[in-house]
Amino acid sequence: MADNSSSVEIVEGCRLPVLRKNQEHEDEWPLAEILSVKEVSGRKLYYVHYIDFNKRLDEWVTTERLDMKKLQFPKKDAKTPTKNGLSGSRPSSPEGGRERERERERERERSAPSRGKTLPTPKRKVEPAPVAPQVPPVTPVPSLPSSAEATQAAVFPAVRETPTFKSREDHELTTNGNARRLIPAPPGRKRKANCGGTDEMIKVLQYNKPQSASVFLPPPEDSQDSSDGIPSAPRMTGSLVSDRSHDDIVTRMKNIECIELGRHRLKPWYFSPYPQELTSLPILYLCEFCLKYLKSLKCLQRHLTKCNLRHPPGNEIYRKGTISFFEIDGRKNKNYSQNLCLLAKCFLDHKTLYYDTDPFLFYVMTEYDSKGFHIVGYFSKEKESTEDYNVACILTLPPYQRRGYGKLLIEFSYELSKVEGKTGTPEKPLSDLGLLSYRSYWSQTILEILMDLKPDNGERPQITINEISEITSVKKEDVISTLQYLNLINYYKGQYILTLSEDIVEGHERAMQKRHLRIDPKCLHFTPKDWSKRGKW
Repeated sequence: MADNSSSVEIVEGCRLPVLRKNQEHEDEWPLAEILSVKEVSGRKLYYVHYIDFNKRLDEWVTTERLDMKKLQFPKKDAKTPTKNGLSGSRPSSPEGGRERERERERERERSAPSRGKTLPTPKRKVEPAPVAPQVPPVTPVPSLPSSAEATQAAVFPAVRETPTFKSREDHELTTNGNARRLIPAPPGRKRKANCGGTDEMIKVLQYNKPQSASVFLPPPEDSQDSSDGIPSAPRMTGSLVSDRSHDDIVTRMKNIECIELGRHRLKPWYFSPYPQELTSLPILYLCEFCLKYLKSLKCLQRHLTKCNLRHPPGNEIYRKGTISFFEIDGRKNKNYSQNLCLLAKCFLDHKTLYYDTDPFLFYVMTEYDSKGFHIVGYFSKEKESTEDYNVACILTLPPYQRRGYGKLLIEFSYELSKVEGKTGTPEKPLSDLGLLSYRSYWSQTILEILMDLKPDNGERPQITINEISEITSVKKEDVISTLQYLNLINYYKGQYILTLSEDIVEGHERAMQKRHLRIDPKCLHFTPKDWSKRGKW
């Protein structure tokens, strides 16, 4: 495909179709951007990012996989981001800037209408966010109260939509990550502020068929966002802090080819700031017990003769079968905690590494065999969180994904919150896989509560949002957003009801049959500490 590549020089910033295999192992040619070019043994390699694909799919490709016929060169005014966020290799002179400005002015004059007037540069037309057709005014449905009222006793603010609302997956794309489309609520009759509060009883109904007149209330604030509906700013504390900017061209590229961890070889998904001298190695070796990184197999073998660890440092606070959890203090075990963060960064793109692990606790899940306790995944949490976060970072290592361990980590974090007598929520933003796991866990946990409710004196069972939150330790904002995401909330005869359709019930039962791994609270030996009385942790 790249028959004329010898006559055209491909530079960083170029875009062109690149051959890759999709999930069905079929050839496809998505558009990709060239991020870097290097030459190995006289052969050019190109590091490409597939446009609109996750960064974990970025890779080095050869010239044969490039479609040179559709090559797009970078625009002259495009500024390549550098490590310090500034543009270009050197600052331009004032004369050069004025000359470029005059050139742009002449270009605008040439493209202006024939009457000779220079028009302002047209701005991209901002199309209004799609709003569902107005609800017929026959039976108006009261909108939920505003977010300001929600702190008193009101349920979540929401937008009314007709059945023409986009699919749940489309809504997920608009709310996942950093960009969030705001859908203005159509005008409607407001109800009193004290109606539908989190303390108000909500009846739970089960129908063989879902109601045809049910109204879907999409969550206006996704669990990825802050409680006031405004995306939270990146946090500047923590072992791995929120990173929504990708202004550093270096960190956009994977720098580790392969990691050997015990009996597994892992292909990193993202950049991780391991020492630069190790990034050129074909394989980076890690001790699976202390997570120390080494440059060769010989160094690893020598290290294993000295390393006495056969489990993570810290206290084992849970064991059932072969599954154990270890609590690790980021201040007492600084080296291990930093090595754990370096490993985690290889698979977490939405966080950036921060070396101060003192304010954090790390909970490492392991699987036991005759050789020791092998790391499966982990989550970290702040010792003191003013935002009720019970998880800062959470990761299941790739060899153990899609086996139920992710949900087990989430369930364990909420079991700790139950012992602490608190409700908790994960720190935002979540990764794409993290968001899916949390939504699945919240859905199954809440449906488990609702389906276990018993009728009282022949009446339909009733429960409040606060009661669900207290039972599960899930923050009430997450409870409400999950109920809305599942389309369970309906307004009927002046009150809110939860409608459990046959499809919802059957789907939940199928999901629970597959969920074999569960946390047994009886096996948890955990005493929470009051870190506020311990000075500097």
